[in-house]
Amino acid sequence: MNRTSDWWLGVLFTAFIAFLGYGAALIPGVNFLGPMACAIFIAILFRQIFDYPEKWRRGIEFSTKTLLRLAIVLYGLRLSMDTVFEDGLSLLVFGVLSIVLSIVLMIFLGKWWKADPSISLLTGVGIGVCGAAAIAAIAPIVKAKDEDTALSVAIIALIGTVFAVIYTIIQPIMPLTDSQYSVWTGLSLHELANVVLAGAAAGDEALALALLAKLGRVLLLIPLSFIFILWMKNKHSSNADSNISFPWFLLGFIGMSLIGSYVIDEVIFVPAAVLDSITAFSSFILTMAMVGLGLNISLADLRKRAWKPFLLAIAVSIFLSIIMFGAVKLMNI
Repeated sequence: MNRTSDWWLGVLFTAFIAFLGYGAALIPGVNFLGPMACAIFIAILFRQIFDYPEKWRRGIEFSTKTLLRLAIVLYGLRLSMDTVFEDGLSLLVFGVLSIVLSIVLMIFLGKWWKADPSISLLTGVGIGVCGAAAIAAIAPIVKAKDEDTALSVAIIALIGTVFAVIYTIIQPIMPLTDSQYSVWTGLSLHELANVVLAGAAAGDEALALALLAKLGRVLLLIPLSFIFILWMKNKHSSNADSNISFPWFLLGFIGMSLIGSYVIDEVIFVPAAVLDSITAFSSFILTMAMVGLGLNISLADLRKRAWKPFLLAIAVSIFLSIIMFGAVKLMNI
């Protein structure tokens, strides 16, 4: 009974900070950030000053992982499948480029600067694919230590959040259409939550396109995982852990996209008020997910042994943003 109540307290704690984020977003001078960014910064600040009870961790992880995936599935209602057929293949190609550049640069720059190789590799995977989820999938395959995994996740969470906020701030002055901006966020930002945060600045339709670009990179986690399995087998001549978790929520996102494109209004009528309520709900649970992300960022741990990979990750993230900016300018979106 106590474990159940502790789980609920963890979930409710993320909801409480999410409410604070919505309140902070009403303050003049801060409102341009929006509730999601405000909430995650409150969470980061809380973690550094007070921390949270360890017994709440399961509830917080539920918000960070499960609610995030549920929100992404619901966001599929906003995606036009016609856009998928027109732009999906090219987005997947650029997704491959994003992953290759991120991992290769982090590995070679890490060797050059004598940065921790394990953290550099995992951070490169996080930058290129889908942040913490990709790190969590690859870490057991490459036999990474738990502390290396945690530090890599913290690096990605912090940098990805800062970049998402920067994208949101500069969106109005960028020489990109809303569609180009959304694809840029999907191809260059780290976490799904980062893409949602930045992509929302261009509107709901653009956000759905940003998720399409990002989820293409998420899907590439599967072949990437098998590549690392083969690499580990060749390196050590032993079996690596091949327990890879398929991102099933991707199928849910596609399914909801099909419903939104070809069922709603075409087959059945759904009142606008209902769709607006689903949108509001998905936005709020996404904010809860980002709160959980912020609560897992420890600045003290980053300072101790991961400052080199941290600085390299910033450099690679900037480079990736520039390259993908050039790529989307060439795409007819």
